[in-house]
Amino acid sequence: MIMRFLRDTCLVRCVLLFTNFLLIIAAVYHLKPASRSIFISSLGTDYLPYVWIATALALALTIGIYHRLIAHYSRIHVVLGSCTLVIAILLAFYPLLSDSGFAQAFAFYIFVDMVSVILVEQFWSLTNTTFSTSEGKRWYGLIATGGLVGGMVGGSASSLWIRQFGLETMDLLLVAAGIFALLALLTLLMGKLGLYEEKAGVPNHRDDSTGDWRAILHHRYLLLIATILLLAQIAEPIIEYQFMKVVEASIAGRDERTAYLGAFFSVMSAVAIGINLLITPLVHRWLGVLGGLFAQPLAVMAGSLWYMSQATLQAGAFLKISDRGLSYSINRASKELLYVPIEPVLMFRAKAWIDMFGYRLFKVAGSLLILLLTQWLPWTLSAAQLGWLVLGICLIWMFALTHLGTQYRDILARAAALKVDAIGAGSRH
Repeated sequence: MIMRFLRDTCLVRCVLLFTNFLLIIAAVYHLKPASRSIFISSLGTDYLPYVWIATALALALTIGIYHRLIAHYSRIHVVLGSCTLVIAILLAFYPLLSDSGFAQAFAFYIFVDMVSVILVEQFWSLTNTTFSTSEGKRWYGLIATGGLVGGMVGGSASSLWIRQFGLETMDLLLVAAGIFALLALLTLLMGKLGLYEEKAGVPNHRDDSTGDWRAILHHRYLLLIATILLLAQIAEPIIEYQFMKVVEASIAGRDERTAYLGAFFSVMSAVAIGINLLITPLVHRWLGVLGGLFAQPLAVMAGSLWYMSQATLQAGAFLKISDRGLSYSINRASKELLYVPIEPVLMFRAKAWIDMFGYRLFKVAGSLLILLLTQWLPWTLSAAQLGWLVLGICLIWMFALTHLGTQYRDILARAAALKVDAIGAGSRH
């Protein structure tokens, strides 16, 4: 009786999923400050573009293995196995990173970024199979907020462990391993309660699994959506590089950098929560979807101008929050609304290409641009001078948004006309 009540109560399921997502991101935000700080201490920020490229290649190789595991084992067993493997690898890394060697720091950075991508993808894959469309529209906002709260809690906790309790950067690996153990126990409990009972979905058809990029190229509206999202992905590693450069120059010790980055990630998550709750609804009400999409490039331009005028820690932090803080909040909410008028099968095909392949490809492109302009050419640019490139990307980004606005209004008008025709045909019958 109790198990049936828990399984059939959406609120209980959503609270547990909220907690599940919170634990994932809290663990990741213990590892992210540690991996960044260890990497800077061992290799320096000039090697960051190389590790970003290596991470993209490692993810591309891992995705194939992951898909084969999903085909042969249940999703919940894959999640539990992933948590167990992550804990084991963290315990193995703990003694290896004590001497801050080149190879260990490089491998640990890749591992942390892969964990954040794979576990989040697993979470939403498992969650999506347990909700109907109507349930998802009602509850996904609450569940997604768990990730933002997890970022705030995990970031502030990682900073607090070092500043107030005397832990070192390496100790955060053990804390994260403990959080992943709690995550595995919660996932196991939810499975036992039947909360991960999968709902029937739309059957897969072979013809719909190919030609994703061709679908985008032949659909002007989708091509513009892909353009603005991928321009943001080119800018993201450049802004990350600028931010980490100023962190490296401003903060000397490894533990001090870890504590700062933990506190920074917490603030960034808090800003994203505030924007989601207070600003996004007002912008969408008064300025529409396009108003929400213009917020990020405009804020990034303002941050870039500040960073170019004085490359301080405060300017770098503002630039980073302008990019990721808005990307995680108002930009994400606005982006998802762009897909609503699109035919469902075409939408899923396009999103799969953009999210799974395009994002990684264009982040690699951004990393290669950094290497070209800061290391490979005979004349090189400083981190501050890369701001000119960011400004150029933002101008192209906003130019594409103006064209997207026209297409979006046309798509909405056609969708409204089709709805009127369907209502008229129904009334005649």
